[in-house]
Amino acid sequence: MTGVQATKPGKRSDIMRVFVFLIACLVGAATLARAADDVAAAQSVIRLQEEAFGRDDAAAAYDFAAPSIKSWYRTPDTFMYMVRNGYAPVYRNRSFEFGEAKIADGKIVQEVHIIDTDGAAWEAIYTLEPQDDGSLKISACVLKKAVIS
Repeated sequence: MTGVQATKPGKRSDIMRVFVFLIACLVGAATLARAADDVAAAQSVIRLQEEAFGRDDAAAAYDFAAPSIKSWYRTPDTFMYMVRNGYAPVYRNRSFEFGEAKIADGKIVQEVHIIDTDGAAWEAIYTLEPQDDGSLKISACVLKKAVIS
């Protein structure tokens, strides 16, 4: 065997382990970057809807609702009525800050810390789902009074 160096079996398997480890790190880093992008996109959708509420722009706010929400509230005006009366801290607030986000089963769950116009603390848990067109839409929002310890 001229010109070709034989390698020891142990050395070749060590190189393969390092190679597999590097590939796994790259895939993991890409997955984390995509998850961060998804969370940023979800936060943008939530923020844009909150801003639409602040302008009383029912059509814009309604546009961020998922089809499942739109099946319950068939017009922007009925949707806005529901938000005004059932989600007042989301509709009008002093403070609206993002908390922890999680991705599970393709859905993004985003916590939002809210201080309402009277100074009371609330927690909103938004769920967003990807749509066929690649957009994210809000499919749920659970609102509860915050427990202050």
